[in-house]
Amino acid sequence: MVYEAVLLFGIYFSACFLFDVLTQNFNAASIRNWRQLFLFVVVGIYFTYFWGRTGQTLPMQTWRIKLVSANQQAITFKQACLRYCCAWMWFLPSLAFIYLFGIQHWPSIIIIFVGMIAWACTVKLDKNGQFLHDKIAGTQLISLPKEARISDTE
Repeated sequence: MVYEAVLLFGIYFSACFLFDVLTQNFNAASIRNWRQLFLFVVVGIYFTYFWGRTGQTLPMQTWRIKLVSANQQAITFKQACLRYCCAWMWFLPSLAFIYLFGIQHWPSIIIIFVGMIAWACTVKLDKNGQFLHDKIAGTQLISLPKEARISDTE
């Protein structure tokens, strides 16, 4: 997730810049929700494109993890979109709690962290150790074997 977040920072920064240029950003407070929606869509395009094309984002390639459907086939666009939306459950319950109770600063970070741990525990609900958002979307993460290296003596 950390590697993915580093790459997403560049996408996020570029998308914010593009949004500011397109909207001329005269009154940032009045278009804050539009910016958030735009970023949600841009990040969604990033994930659904790579998951649908190869089943892997760049960090997933590095860690040899691939996203496939439950029957080990390539996922559909619908599955990719559903998985992306459901994966926000890593954060949404915590963010809703923070918003409803007006929590700020360090306690909000702790609540988000606890929410992420709680969502990560959903792997215990599946016999194959898959996350709940994968179960809902009908997808699964698989580990790819290391590529065999050709020895120098051959």
